[in-house]
Amino acid sequence: MRISEFSTKKYLKGLSLKQLQEYVESVGMQPYRAKQLFHWMYRKNVSNFSAMTTLKKSVRESLEPYAEINLLKLSQSNSSKYEPTTKFLFELLDGNLVETVFMEADNRKTICLSSQVGCALKCGFCATGLMGFIRNLTAGEIVDQVLMAERSMGQEATNIVMMGMGEPFLNYDPVIQAAYLISDPEGIAISKRKITISTSGLIPTIIRYADEGHRFKLAISLNGTTQEIRRKLMPLTKKYPLDALLKAAKYYTDLSKTRVTFEYILLDKINDTKDDAARLRKLLHEIPCKINLIPYNATEFGFVPSSEARIQEFVAALVSFHAPVTVRRSRGRDINAACGQLYVEKLKTKATLN
Repeated sequence: MRISEFSTKKYLKGLSLKQLQEYVESVGMQPYRAKQLFHWMYRKNVSNFSAMTTLKKSVRESLEPYAEINLLKLSQSNSSKYEPTTKFLFELLDGNLVETVFMEADNRKTICLSSQVGCALKCGFCATGLMGFIRNLTAGEIVDQVLMAERSMGQEATNIVMMGMGEPFLNYDPVIQAAYLISDPEGIAISKRKITISTSGLIPTIIRYADEGHRFKLAISLNGTTQEIRRKLMPLTKKYPLDALLKAAKYYTDLSKTRVTFEYILLDKINDTKDDAARLRKLLHEIPCKINLIPYNATEFGFVPSSEARIQEFVAALVSFHAPVTVRRSRGRDINAACGQLYVEKLKTKATLN
């Protein structure tokens, strides 16, 4: 279902400058109005036409009945008591919900974006998989998460990660369009090298991404060092085997001359042994990369987070590896900050009330 089915208005959020120029000319406005609209929507981050004071009042009033710049409204926000992390639940125009997280750490202000409502991949450790796939987000809905989060926090982000609800590479074109809008120097202006797009391992799309030469960072959710372990955690491994995924990652690094980041969620006694660490070294020894180890943010799936001792043993086994290794601590445990948790909790509350 598309958002256009819910209104006859033209949705301007998500349009590039060229697309805005085509729109303003189609309604009889002068082309330079497009640059003004672009500036006010993306750089100034205003929420209504009346705030666009460089546009004549008559122009603003003429846009109101026929165009719209807001694609989300705030449904809920939770801020952690223990760390500078806030999770937002945004309602889309069709009533669906998506999650966005604003995190501060190490002088970075990072927004984690969703790319889909739900997800079809059903990774065993992810709450979003409980939803199934509902629909893709438009480029405008992805970009508006950044703008809404910045407006709500009163701060501008320094980094963007597309690691929220959904599989970004199953919504490829809107995700790439959104990334270019977010990085446009005349708009939100976050550097391409500070925007990371994550994938669970869709090999044909990784190849396409490499061939197209995009300069955004690429992250691959690995989570297992054997085909058996990875397939248990991530069913798409049956279609896209581990060895073929690593070849695709090497193809990307060779072509882009850029390191790939491997995300690795640590699950107690499943993928966190010294043998796993040794296999990880062997698997990645020819791939220019970084490794992000992520202690599991427990949900209701029966998995247990690795103990601190096992995490440290795993890190120690990688200490002389050629790639940088970091432990990315899960944030917002007290506010259901893992993907899909707040959404699922909202549905449970609604079901109880009904």
